[in-house]
Amino acid sequence: MAGTPPRSPLAPEQFPNLPRIGGVSFSAVAAGVKYQGRTDVMLAQIAPGSSIAGVFTKSSTRAAPVLDCQAKIGGDSDAGAAVIVNSGNANAFTGKNGIEATRAVTNAVASALDLPETRVFSSSTGVIGEPLAHDRITAKIVELQATLDEDAIEAAAEAIRTTDTFAKGAGAETDVNGSKVSIAGIAKGSGMIAPNLATMLSFIFTNADINSNLLKTLLKRSVANSFNAITVDSDQSTNDMVSIFSTRTVKIGHNLSLNDKAIQKFEVALKKLCLNLAKQTVVDGEGAKKFVTINVINAKSLGSAKNIAFSIANSPLVKTAVAGEDPNWGRIIMGIGKSGEIIDPKKLKLKIGSFVVAENGKISESYDEQKLKEYMEWDSIEIEVNLKLGNDAFKCYTCDFTHDYIDINADYRN
Repeated sequence: MAGTPPRSPLAPEQFPNLPRIGGVSFSAVAAGVKYQGRTDVMLAQIAPGSSIAGVFTKSSTRAAPVLDCQAKIGGDSDAGAAVIVNSGNANAFTGKNGIEATRAVTNAVASALDLPETRVFSSSTGVIGEPLAHDRITAKIVELQATLDEDAIEAAAEAIRTTDTFAKGAGAETDVNGSKVSIAGIAKGSGMIAPNLATMLSFIFTNADINSNLLKTLLKRSVANSFNAITVDSDQSTNDMVSIFSTRTVKIGHNLSLNDKAIQKFEVALKKLCLNLAKQTVVDGEGAKKFVTINVINAKSLGSAKNIAFSIANSPLVKTAVAGEDPNWGRIIMGIGKSGEIIDPKKLKLKIGSFVVAENGKISESYDEQKLKEYMEWDSIEIEVNLKLGNDAFKCYTCDFTHDYIDINADYRN
């Protein structure tokens, strides 16, 4: 990129103070994979006895590291684990070179940390189709190992950024059966964001004693209304993944299942953390100036609610109207109609913010264009579509489309 985009006006003021997860340490270095003068490789080491779970993009052109992780992940082991991530190059659609590059990196980490190669997971993000100069990464493994630190999670979050304008992190702590359970997560994502798990790179760490199978179920449930409920530009990436690593050092019970209160309490905390990270991704959507929530309620099915919500959220006409602070609610009606879902126009009620703009198949008698124009100047916009056809609902999150989005992506490979 010719230059780093300015920090999103919707970004949090600073990186959050995340809980330390004992047994998980981080490091980051500048390897020059693509960017000069900024960290671009991070390493996380997880103590022996850890459990691991992950969910991955369903793209049919998945990147080499995604395929490698999918082949390895799952099951518990007494061995430790590690994850290494580079930014600047996606290592996607790179043929045999991509496979060899992935193996070279994971083998180097395994050797340095004395781990089985099957317990080393890698991830890449950046430009698609360019061979990964993996020797630049392997040359930094010794330095990464030497600087591992339990308090360096912010540096790790910085290293995985591409067009992100800020590092993303979220934490949670909750009391489970008298023990303090901690969760800390980092993520990257700004463009090429659309659901179909995953929609970004995210790495989550916890100390709760939960086995891999149960951890995967909890992760899948947690992403349904978080990472799978966001869209920036409707483009699903080749590299997306969300993974969770647990040191299992905090005992919360034996033979636990989804019905146990201890697990349910952990799940609530995990869902909040995932939603936090997902919303940060939308806030940092390339060129975004406004955060948009679309809530479809009283639908005949969850699938119908999702289709309508994303039909609106992915519409360039809706997103540009939001960017221009134009209360052109007809574009939302268009988005509902093009979804392919059967609705009853006479039942539909559309609200923007607290303002009813359409009902009974036409513009609302209480519609006030001037008040709605003033609302559209806010940096957070809410759209509610009440279908009055059933009891299901779905809420998704997106952002506006500004000219900055074009500038960032037109300049991306420079």
